[in-house]
Amino acid sequence: MDNLQNPMSGLELSGLSVQLLRELKVGSLRYFDAAGPFAAAVGERLGGPLPEPLRALRHPVGDAQPEIILAWRSPTETLLMTADAAAFAAVEDAAQNSVAGCMVDQTGGLWPWRMAGARSRDLLLRLGSSASIPAVGEARISRVAELPVMAVCVREGEMLLVVERVYSDHLLGWMVETARDL
Repeated sequence: MDNLQNPMSGLELSGLSVQLLRELKVGSLRYFDAAGPFAAAVGERLGGPLPEPLRALRHPVGDAQPEIILAWRSPTETLLMTADAAAFAAVEDAAQNSVAGCMVDQTGGLWPWRMAGARSRDLLLRLGSSASIPAVGEARISRVAELPVMAVCVREGEMLLVVERVYSDHLLGWMVETARDL
């Protein structure tokens, strides 16, 4: 049972910043065929394709700062993250009434954490392995702090760690304790 009442919101140390991105809406695009009509309809709404396997990409939302981040999760699933509620709703709308796929709002179930700073790589190596660290444009799922965590990198010097909400405090607790030893 989830009794998470007051989750930790982040970690700030010299050379390391980990912050919960509560403003991001998270959706799971689920489909039967990554080259099929569902992916085409969603790609048309986004203005670009879904990511290739193990890849992550950004789609701008007009001229504004918010963007849509897409991260490949499996052959039949892509995560979508954005702070732009209208863009999120537009993709949801494009996904409605499709027999080839759907979009499931995971905002309350999956929490993205932004990790940045020179010590990020060292922290992830201690909590996981080199497989936990994505290059720019990659999305990787690995075990971090004994949890399945998706690490996404769409810009240099920053990663998003996506974890089930019920495990967020556990993940951040491990990060806090491990960062003390760095």
